[in-house]
Amino acid sequence: MLAGARPPPAPPESEVVPAAEARDPARRRTAATPTEVPAAHAILDILEGEGVRVIFGVPGGPLTGLFEAMQERGTIRLVLAKNEAGAAFMAAAMARVTRSLAVCCATSGPGATNALTGIASAYTDSLPVLLLTGQVARFVFGKGAIQESSVHGIDVVDLYRPVTKLSAMLPDASRTPDIVRMAIRAAMSGRQGPVHLSMPADIVSRRVPYEPQPPRAYRPVAAVPVDRDALESAAEVLARARRPCVLAGYGVSRSNAHDALYELAHALGAPVATSPKGKGVFPEDDPLALGVLGFGGQGQVEKLLSSGVVDALVVVGTSLNEFVTNAWTVRLHPDTALVQIDIEGESIGKNYPVDVAVVGDARASLDELLARVLELRGSRRPVGRWKGLTDAPPPVARPVALDDEPLRSEGVMKELREAMSDETMLFVDNGSAIVWATHFFEARRPDTYFIDLGLSSMGSAVAGVVGAALAVKGRPVVALVGDAAFAMLGSEVHTAVEERLPVVWVVLNNGGHGMVHHGDRLMKGRDLGVSVFRVPIDCAAMGRALGARGVRAATGAELREALGEALGGDGPVVIDAVVDPAEVPPTLERRVQALAQFFGSNRPGNTDR
Repeated sequence: MLAGARPPPAPPESEVVPAAEARDPARRRTAATPTEVPAAHAILDILEGEGVRVIFGVPGGPLTGLFEAMQERGTIRLVLAKNEAGAAFMAAAMARVTRSLAVCCATSGPGATNALTGIASAYTDSLPVLLLTGQVARFVFGKGAIQESSVHGIDVVDLYRPVTKLSAMLPDASRTPDIVRMAIRAAMSGRQGPVHLSMPADIVSRRVPYEPQPPRAYRPVAAVPVDRDALESAAEVLARARRPCVLAGYGVSRSNAHDALYELAHALGAPVATSPKGKGVFPEDDPLALGVLGFGGQGQVEKLLSSGVVDALVVVGTSLNEFVTNAWTVRLHPDTALVQIDIEGESIGKNYPVDVAVVGDARASLDELLARVLELRGSRRPVGRWKGLTDAPPPVARPVALDDEPLRSEGVMKELREAMSDETMLFVDNGSAIVWATHFFEARRPDTYFIDLGLSSMGSAVAGVVGAALAVKGRPVVALVGDAAFAMLGSEVHTAVEERLPVVWVVLNNGGHGMVHHGDRLMKGRDLGVSVFRVPIDCAAMGRALGARGVRAATGAELREALGEALGGDGPVVIDAVVDPAEVPPTLERRVQALAQFFGSNRPGNTDR
């Protein structure tokens, strides 16, 4: 434990482990006939079979039956979050890292509504999270029970329907096992996503007939079909291409298609650009790495893809949304064909017309595409960029840090990259931190760089990093966040303290909502007086108050020393990096130009004055 941190009681020995190391979820169970167990035990037994070992949440009366069963079984334990939003973000981060089901819980009423943002973020990022919410007993529905969340009050089932793949209330105790399995099947199938179950208090304690089943019995793993005719057309295009290029998005990560992407790119000699959300799916220290297209990215990527030099462009795992295309102002101009691969057909051609549409899983599609291209061409092309790109700028801008001068965010990126091993996981929060990391931080290995850009929720990395650290115990985990984001969910530092996790928060402290401040100045020519804190937050002091070690750094030398100690320690640390508030994030001006289209007079074709 680092100096200054209060040692809490050690957590139980039965810690969460990645899905691959958990009890085999495909194990065979035998039961001659169904037995009767309390519904809560049936729920937990199903979750145990899925490899779940923790539930993130905040307690409340309607959840009592669930917690009693957890205590009796002693297999799954509660990780006590400080806010239900934090619990949902923790579960989402665990699901992101392990690619398996993660679970959070909240009590009825405000507990359920607090978790909404975290679940909505999981939905936009296709993460399999099960939210269990408490509910008052059914026999008091409509009588004015405190925090009732049924159709007679704030109906949380309806509230969650737009942001989940399935939202339902357990209708009857006897149906509990079937409904839970149905929810998990929805969460884990196709494009994955969160699900929600509301549990009336009288149901979870009732005894129900229950026969254990292995996961394969109720959610058999089936390969997502691949359109082979479309892949044949794509392979023919690529076999003839002389200057192919790949634009890879977040879908590559969700499909675990990093290796397939790497093999295809190197077989073709095709440079690889990524979306901001897909950053890290291709190693940025590779000779074929181009950098990031879009918000926070490198100007040379847009220039190349808009130039017409590329004759075949493969877009895989991205719908080409606003962040990728600077609000659809990027002109994608492959000379011969634009090939788009996505697991959902409705995402293909949604924003840019395509020549070849391939509906299918990214990994399966890239594997088959590579095999067919090699058949058509008969040999591999040597690794290396095609002629004309050998002198292209590096995929990540080279940051500069000065030891004795006031700390700059650019310098923080330099010190972070030099202090972190290639295997250290970095979670980046929303706000200016996104732009600094996208532009300056070199992501060298798959599954080491994580960003929540679906809903773009501030605080997602502040809390989420705790869930990630629990999923990969023993592996260094860092969160890069702003002071405004830290203010939202910084109390979850206490969760890391209680769990004795060596998480490091690096806070870019610029005294408020820096991106909004600079955006207002660039768009309106002045600060609007809503984004700067009148009293700056001492994030290091907050960390110390919550039981972690807190350090303030105002120069490059101070930050370097703080990072060295924190990454070599065994407890949570908050590094308060006091950065220059006048420093404008790179590419923000281009982003502001795009936003102006949304906000009024600069929209193309708008003649209003």
